[in-house]
Amino acid sequence: MTTGKINVSVENIFPLIKKFLYSDHEIFLRELISNATDATLKLKHLTSIGEAKVDYGNPKIEVKIDKEGKKIHIIDQGLGMTADEVEKYINQIAFSGAEEFLEKYKDSAKDSGVIGHFGLGFYSAFMVAEKVEIITKSFKDEPAAHWTCDGSPEFTLEPHTKTDRGTEIILHVAEDSLEFLEEYKIRELLTKYNKFMPVPIKFGTKQEALPKPENAGDDYKTEYIEVDNIINNPNPAWTKQPSDLTDEDYKNFYRELYPMQFDEPLFNIHLNVDYPFNLTGILYFPKLTADLQIQKDKIQLYQNQVFVTDNVEGIVPEFLMMLKGVVDSPDIPLNVSRSYLQADGNVKKISNYITRKVSDKLKALFNENRADFESKWNDIKVVLEYGMLSEPKFYEKAGDFALYPTTDDKYYTLAELKEAIAPNQTDKNGKVVVLYASNKETQHGYIEIAKEKGYQVVVLDSPIVSHLIQKLEADNENVTFARVDADHIDKLIQKDEDTISKLSDDEKEKLKSAIETVVPKENYTIQMEALDSTSAPFIITQPEFMRRMKEMSQTGGGGMFGMGNFPDMFNLVVNTNSDLATTIVNSDSDTQKSLVKQALDIAKLSQGLLKGEELTAFVKRSFETLK
Repeated sequence: MTTGKINVSVENIFPLIKKFLYSDHEIFLRELISNATDATLKLKHLTSIGEAKVDYGNPKIEVKIDKEGKKIHIIDQGLGMTADEVEKYINQIAFSGAEEFLEKYKDSAKDSGVIGHFGLGFYSAFMVAEKVEIITKSFKDEPAAHWTCDGSPEFTLEPHTKTDRGTEIILHVAEDSLEFLEEYKIRELLTKYNKFMPVPIKFGTKQEALPKPENAGDDYKTEYIEVDNIINNPNPAWTKQPSDLTDEDYKNFYRELYPMQFDEPLFNIHLNVDYPFNLTGILYFPKLTADLQIQKDKIQLYQNQVFVTDNVEGIVPEFLMMLKGVVDSPDIPLNVSRSYLQADGNVKKISNYITRKVSDKLKALFNENRADFESKWNDIKVVLEYGMLSEPKFYEKAGDFALYPTTDDKYYTLAELKEAIAPNQTDKNGKVVVLYASNKETQHGYIEIAKEKGYQVVVLDSPIVSHLIQKLEADNENVTFARVDADHIDKLIQKDEDTISKLSDDEKEKLKSAIETVVPKENYTIQMEALDSTSAPFIITQPEFMRRMKEMSQTGGGGMFGMGNFPDMFNLVVNTNSDLATTIVNSDSDTQKSLVKQALDIAKLSQGLLKGEELTAFVKRSFETLK
């Protein structure tokens, strides 16, 4: 038997490991199973190139709980270690950076990135164990070794009688970590971190029904057999070639990733690149709502099939964070930290690749089955519109597939839309005016007025639409966007022809004075307009520029002069050619006030602005006129 001291000048590093990394103490199982997986896959490689003259077989990793003995066993059938290798890898290399580790991280106890940086992965066992044993037998023809350490720098190393190849780690669980002796807790950790590890992981056994014999009668009772309970899927969909997977395979994997998710994904994007970095994965477009709700099922980041995190900020472009799925890259460290991501050039390349891959897939879907793509547009548009704003490279490509649906359910790309509306919706200054509605229901009256003129109205109803149209106008010199209720339709698309007013200048002044006695000046600008006599007498509009700036300020358009706090301002467009205008001019002052008040309330009602006490009074007044 050999005894010795681990070469470290700090007298007792293990409690320090526990203290520094306590917030992440559950990762001990991930680390130890990752080591077991590495040992198994290394053996597979050595046998495949003829360096290991052993039968690889069908190895698995087993996790066992001995609740009574307060022990956890992690057993693999990998390449194992000789006594010399235990001395080298466990006693020496692991602590070569111990002092540096302590110095570097003494002020940042929460930084989980230290595990693995200095070969400390194995020693994460001491986060939950007061004593750790390693019983290991190398694939080489050498005796087995038994290493024991009780959490002090002292260890023992002696021969062991183990005859089968591989390594068994035995954790003697400390009193403050007894929760890890509960079956449910270990199952939870295995499912979280090791669900897709490339080597089968056994955790207990389960009953499996035997198939019913062909000659069995009606009184046959199902027979069961006890089999290994393999908790992982060693060959998840993202590790396979897209050509080997069907649509159903992708959907089944989505259900495997998110068992509590009941909506089917709209479509998926399979990532597969091996140069200049290695990356695989599958991203799914779920059905999305316009309110950009915070989702609980996020994209999961793996390293060689080991779960790392579902905080993929920096790796996946921000606009795709609302997607679901898996990204796996060995080029991202297992203990990924935010500072690493910000500094690493490879990560930016990965983000750019994902952006390009997503845009290529969307273009292909659009070209292959446009009708299907159109049917899914409303479920994916929020992501794509956000991408157009936040990622210049995505914006460049999005022109090929970003859609602008009309109120009549026609779908145009921007180029198609400009071509379709230019003959009718070009104003006297040569600008093509894109009329849009943010809400088909509340702006219905304005939409109908536009359609009577033969104009098309597109529906742009996402919360970032003001930012988007600002960018589209900047990049399309002869195009301007106007919300359909921003002004009277003849003002939104001004033509050369002028309509003559029925009222004289004096009559218009009299009409304006009568209106000003009722309408509050602090909220409304009164515009006297000679419109078609069949147009509405009073129309409330909200100026495009002010409303757009206000909306941009409210949705993160920094530097908008604090417009998000400005009160809403409206225009009251009065049609001087309407019969009501003539009636008001020719009435006494009391009748004028009554008519203006009723007409104003009707105009406010059409814009959804009549509420509370004013609405109650309007309804009561309207009923009284029916008596």
